[in-house]
Amino acid sequence: MRVPGPIGVRPMGKVAVSFRIMPEGVEVDLAKLEAAVRKSLSTKLKKLDVKPVAFGLKAIEVIAVMDDASGEMEKVEAALGGLPGVGGVETTEVTLL
Repeated sequence: MRVPGPIGVRPMGKVAVSFRIMPEGVEVDLAKLEAAVRKSLSTKLKKLDVKPVAFGLKAIEVIAVMDDASGEMEKVEAALGGLPGVGGVETTEVTLL
């Protein structure tokens, strides 16, 4: 079968990734942590919410949109995990756009 037209490289698709960012403890200033997350993700950030977890501990839930390239999600997760005051980062959902 012949396909008319040039054959080229198609651009990568986009994915929406949900992360749950847990602070090191209840004493962490969530406003500063939230600002650091916003700065770290900049153009990728689509949504940021602070949700209660248990006993006064709150988590930051983030949705970021990025290219569906190999290693991109891991780079973002590592960058978020390296922020001061972050106890852990968990990828909770990945969906194609």
